Amino acid sequence: MRIIGIDPGYAIVGFGVIEYEKSRFTTINYGAITTPAGIDFNRRLEIIYADTCQVLDSYKPESLAIEKLYFQNNQKTAIDVAEARGVILLAAAQRHIEIHEYTPLEVKKSITGYGKAVKKQVQEMTRRVLHLNEIPKPDDTADALAIAVCHAHTGSSMLSAYGKR
Repeated sequence: MRIIGIDPGYAIVGFGVIEYEKSRFTTINYGAITTPAGIDFNRRLEIIYADTCQVLDSYKPESLAIEKLYFQNNQKTAIDVAEARGVILLAAAQRHIEIHEYTPLEVKKSITGYGKAVKKQVQEMTRRVLHLNEIPKPDDTADALAIAVCHAHTGSSMLSAYGKR
């Protein structure tokens, strides 16, 4: 099954595309969608939507795993990230891609076995699971790959059933 993990944001949207077959991972590609600081926020959303569409059309994932929003101290930032997340979800829904959401705690627990793991531990375990030479940069990209791996681990019974159709 091809999975795309997304770490949503409005300055940087990390993405990671993996294949998960018979408990084996293959990294297809990863990267980041970036928007320039200082431009109109609506233009940023337009860029995120268009670039997300391009990534989804290029890699044709069957599932999209995305980080659930959690309450942040800065409500303005949380609302802006939620709006960026909305255009990402719209792009996936228009393509009939299954959408799965995971909290940061679920991702950490799935990758490291410990829900309070620090970012560096999650990144290193993700690097090892995917057999990468180094931790991808920027951090948003590494986080997106971790979210994709989390979906593969967490949804394994669902993915097994999918393969038997």
